[in-house]
Amino acid sequence: MRIKASLPAVILGVAPAAVVLIILLSVLYGAKNIEASTIWNAVFHFDPENVDHQIIRYSRLPRVIGALLIGTFLAISGALMQGMTRNYLASPSIMGVSDGSVFAVTMAMVFLPNQHSVSMIVLSLIGSAVGAGIVFGLASVIPKGMSPVKLAILGTIVGLFLNGVADAIATYYQVSQSISFWYNARLHQLDPEMIKLSIPFAIVGIGLAIALSRQITILSLGDELSAGLGQRTRLIKGLTMLSVIILTGISVALAGKIAFIGLIIPHITRFLVGSDYRNIVIVSGVLGGLFLALCDVLSRFVNYPFETPIGVVTALFGVPFFLYLIRVKGGGQRG
Repeated sequence: MRIKASLPAVILGVAPAAVVLIILLSVLYGAKNIEASTIWNAVFHFDPENVDHQIIRYSRLPRVIGALLIGTFLAISGALMQGMTRNYLASPSIMGVSDGSVFAVTMAMVFLPNQHSVSMIVLSLIGSAVGAGIVFGLASVIPKGMSPVKLAILGTIVGLFLNGVADAIATYYQVSQSISFWYNARLHQLDPEMIKLSIPFAIVGIGLAIALSRQITILSLGDELSAGLGQRTRLIKGLTMLSVIILTGISVALAGKIAFIGLIIPHITRFLVGSDYRNIVIVSGVLGGLFLALCDVLSRFVNYPFETPIGVVTALFGVPFFLYLIRVKGGGQRG
């Protein structure tokens, strides 16, 4: 117990060095390797005529910063969903939240082209809310619909439906190539301006998550106990889903749908730091950012010199983990 109590401080203490290391690895290695000495000059003495400087400034730095942020957002979202629903399979990519965002972005590209970056973020947030609303709405009217496996199946079905409709519309209007980015999550195409615009939304989403973390710890013990302790469970759940919608929505707007981060990282975090969501939320964010950034680096070497889609790399970890959870924990809710 003492070890688990001290682990959050250890992880947060080591995190800055780990972030610096992963940034260096991400900037140095890829289809074109770059000398370490070039990084300093590219950042502080930028030469627009130098190709290496352009790669660092406009591609690799935004890419690793985006990966760190997106991993953070998705991991926190997954932790919030698992705590709120007491469902060990809950995550944005499984419960329809990410699929709703992708659907909304696709519709915007077809019917509302040339939208400003802020508009795309807002539309992605709306899509997140719609996707989550459909899944949880269906689950509420189906017998035992809130059980982990049934909720995961519903999320998968709704996600496939939304993706199918979006793909059909995109094909009909001949914009399939343009929207493939949101389905295949290409981190190397991250827009630095979009990253800047997402920061205010991220502050609100993460701020909400941290502010609600104590209440989610109580909520994770069950609705009856939570209500008995005086919690306004509906309000807490509503604000929690708002945080999930914001964080997932901006993640999809930045890089498209990336699966399994929100499933894997919260479980690892609970194993390391215990069941207090005041620790889980923050540590999940740190580990999620580092995990996705590391997966991005690995994606460059799986089929070198060609890059492997980041979704394939996260799936290599996520699919076995998903099957392990179903095998070990069965179909009931977390007690």
